[in-house]
Amino acid sequence: MTEPKPRIGLVGAGGIASAHLPGLLAAAGELRVFSEAYGPVFGEDAGVRRADSLDDLIDWAEIIDVATPSDTHYRIAAQALTAGRHVICEKPLALRVEDAAELVALAERRGVRLFPAHVVRYFPAYAEAKRAVDAGALGPLAVMRFVRSGSFPWQPWFADTRRSGGVVGDLMIHDFDIAQWFAGEVVRVSAVRRRLDEGDRPVEAAHVLLTHASGTITQVAGLWGAPDLRFGTEFSVTGTLGALTYSSAAEENYVVDPAHLVTGSNFLPAREADDDDPYTREITSFVAACLGGPAPRVDASDGLEAVRIAVAALTSIGTGQPVDLARRVTGAQP
Repeated sequence: MTEPKPRIGLVGAGGIASAHLPGLLAAAGELRVFSEAYGPVFGEDAGVRRADSLDDLIDWAEIIDVATPSDTHYRIAAQALTAGRHVICEKPLALRVEDAAELVALAERRGVRLFPAHVVRYFPAYAEAKRAVDAGALGPLAVMRFVRSGSFPWQPWFADTRRSGGVVGDLMIHDFDIAQWFAGEVVRVSAVRRRLDEGDRPVEAAHVLLTHASGTITQVAGLWGAPDLRFGTEFSVTGTLGALTYSSAAEENYVVDPAHLVTGSNFLPAREADDDDPYTREITSFVAACLGGPAPRVDASDGLEAVRIAVAALTSIGTGQPVDLARRVTGAQP
């Protein structure tokens, strides 16, 4: 007998909520949405009903998907977890390490699941590289490099680093997560950032250097640029036995189609057909895990570590000094 699909509540109706929508529709028995800051962009003809309040949505749902501005993640996720709901939370889990750690602990205390939406783990090139690393095809990793760029997001809250984390905490956090996924624990972070706010076209760029407990060195570069800058990513992963390189510029599935974006802004990668869409795979795997299925590729502790790295990078930018991270109990011995 087929198990009934869960009731899922989506909080938010912006660009990333639109990216989550196909996966939610595929996984939910019923889907409702509540948005505090923007009017819902999803009509009931798309299979989505509007909730009157966040409290009503949490009371009704079994799973809550938080797809709101970053500075609201902690508050909304904490309310849903406290109510005993499973939570999918767009990255970052929170803007402070203490808040992200509290969400992880709260989920454990309440016996529910918390999944940070680090969707890059579901993009094929990164998943293939992870398989090669785990199989030992590259040998011990020596140096990795990740680049991620797109247009400066149009919503005003992105420009306020206190609300979004800026290019470091919002965009580059994806590659911090991938770096630790490939090479393990990060123990030192050093970063620089440049921000230009001339006219109505801000530009923000950063470079972050990560030292892993294994000795691997990772360089991460991120850019929010002009409105016509196409979204793009690239990486190189080099070990003692060989290297893997990738650039989205050669991949047709990364060509931005503004029809998939609420604003036509190029700050998100293009969605693929639903069957191949990384966002859909991510959401459906999270929901399956909430229902007792296999563990997905990312868990709450991964989201916490990504926040730790991002906050360390922002601290390094502010002080001009490297930041040493306390090693985890399960990490390499000093």
